[in-house]
Amino acid sequence: MRLINQRLSPPALLALKLAPFVLLIVAYLAGSAARLTDNPADKLLPALSSMATAIDLMAFTPDRRTGEYLLWTDTAASLQRLGAGLGISTALALVLGIAIGIFPAIRALLGPFVGFVAMVPPLALLPVLFIMLGLGEISKIALIVIGIAPIMIRDMAQRVLDLPREQIVKAETLSANSWLVVWRVVLPQVLPRLIVSLRLQLGAAFLFLIAAEAISSDSGLGYRIFLVRRYLSMDIIFPYVAWITFLAAMADYGLDRLRRWLFPWSEMEVGK
Repeated sequence: MRLINQRLSPPALLALKLAPFVLLIVAYLAGSAARLTDNPADKLLPALSSMATAIDLMAFTPDRRTGEYLLWTDTAASLQRLGAGLGISTALALVLGIAIGIFPAIRALLGPFVGFVAMVPPLALLPVLFIMLGLGEISKIALIVIGIAPIMIRDMAQRVLDLPREQIVKAETLSANSWLVVWRVVLPQVLPRLIVSLRLQLGAAFLFLIAAEAISSDSGLGYRIFLVRRYLSMDIIFPYVAWITFLAAMADYGLDRLRRWLFPWSEMEVGK
């Protein structure tokens, strides 16, 4: 039997999925044990017990100065910025993506411009954003929008262009005007892709969020990581990185479940 036709049993499939994670944990434990044996005060690869103590301190012990639970305060601040950036980007992608894809005049006007903006390195604009918009929340949200919105707009526009032309012609034959074609033909077919596009940009959105918080912020997950780095507090940094990864994974899973719930018929299309 060819390998490409191999069918895995459920236990084998589960074992293969878990294997990389188990190997990563084993490699970390081995490296940590080796370094701590040579130097019990080593901070580069702290023991799991040290990270558990740090988690308890950050998540379940009130801060002496503010009385806040720092992990949850940082999480709330970061998710508010991320939610605003993703929401604005999604709205822009839906409106401009459909407009560029369906209307030739708008495609000629905005298509090349959006393509040009998509090539600009967003992190290179961070100093400009801080100078023009200040060091507050607007500049951080703007970085997320600039970083992911152009990509999502281009993706949506291409999805519209990929729709079978026959569908639009048939709608026009039945006396549908341009706006009715958008509402009844285009929109139902591109909304599932919008959620998929948002899922694909989650990693980039978190990257821009952490970068902005690291440079100028007084709260947030990125702020905390870069605050404690000067003390080599890897027992805090590693759990924070794992928490950010967990939040991103849950957001990705939630968006996928939302797509399946709202558009169950799109499963066949995504699976192609």
